[in-house]
Amino acid sequence: MTSSGVSSGARVRFAHAPGFWVIAAAFLITLAFSTVPTPLYAIYQHRDGFPTYVITVIFASYAVGVMASLYLAGHVSDWLGRRRIALLAVLAEVVSAVIFLVWQDVPGLLIARFICGIGIGVLTATATAHLSELRQIARPAEDPSRSALISSMVNLGGLAFGPLVGGLLAQYVASPLERPYEVFLGLLLLSAVGIALVPETVERLEERPAYRPQRVAVPSASKRLFFASAIGAFAAFAIFGLFTSLAPTFLGGVLHHRAPLLAGVVTFVVFTAGAVSQAVFVRFERGNQLRIGLALMSLGLIGVATGGLIPNLAVFVAGGVVAGAGAGLVFRGAVATAASLAGPTTRGEVLAALFLIAYVGLAIPVLAIGLGIALLPAQVALLVFSAIILLLVNAAVLRMLAATR
Repeated sequence: MTSSGVSSGARVRFAHAPGFWVIAAAFLITLAFSTVPTPLYAIYQHRDGFPTYVITVIFASYAVGVMASLYLAGHVSDWLGRRRIALLAVLAEVVSAVIFLVWQDVPGLLIARFICGIGIGVLTATATAHLSELRQIARPAEDPSRSALISSMVNLGGLAFGPLVGGLLAQYVASPLERPYEVFLGLLLLSAVGIALVPETVERLEERPAYRPQRVAVPSASKRLFFASAIGAFAAFAIFGLFTSLAPTFLGGVLHHRAPLLAGVVTFVVFTAGAVSQAVFVRFERGNQLRIGLALMSLGLIGVATGGLIPNLAVFVAGGVVAGAGAGLVFRGAVATAASLAGPTTRGEVLAALFLIAYVGLAIPVLAIGLGIALLPAQVALLVFSAIILLLVNAAVLRMLAATR
């Protein structure tokens, strides 16, 4: 099958319909790579003997890379083309995987995670917009919300599979700090080949606009609603950040369960709950999705805090699963709300701005709870984290609900 690219007229091997699934698969693989170190942090810590806050710093270096790339380059695919930017983003992940393999000390981990974040930041906004445009061309009569659902499920599904694969390999194969990265290095290289063969959907202008960093390109009257959506995404990502960084520490320390596979499975089920909830409630209108998401996130946060205080593994995991399901719905509602405020020429830019703020939620709360663990009992730090996120998500979702009436 062949199809012509929008901007260059060059022939490509995939038409828009299979190209959609190629980008979806590459997006899923890349996001899975970004979370594969989750069950490995405890192994690094045991090997090198560094304190828990170092894990949060390593994790935060990833979030800083995401935020930097979203701010500096998350929107450039709007005028340089989706395929080219997506390919560069995946190649950045290849570099990250190589560093993980050859430089396993803390400085190497920091650099590898930072480069990984740079690639993810660029790819998140680019792939989300690319998927929407490929689907629109392939199936013009289809409801655009279908593409948004698939994109969001790929996002959360990829983040879910990384810890599961990392935990399985760490538990059952030799060289647990090498084998996961070797597997994903091969998958990332295959993804790069696939991306190079998909159609372009953005017409590249002969005269490119002057470069500028990211800005929020929404009408002034809509900015309050946009930032409410962004705070909702911030709160949702804070939940996911907790389970991709410090959950193994809580499992091993407070709850006394140190198996790498368990750490990977717990993170997997939290993210999977977010993806499944989106599929289950896909036919609900946005307001009802937000209401259900708010209720689940609130109940789940209470469960996570309670499981840490008792302490009880089942309550902690159940709370995480319920909170993850709610976070999936809140995140999808936030993306849909923000996207509804954007024109076609600024879609990538608005999504980049939304993900920029969301990834702040991935970094700042995790750093704060890491500092809290250094100063307070871990259970108290978890309780404070849960209370703050609970307040934020209620304020954000109630504002989005008010705008849907």
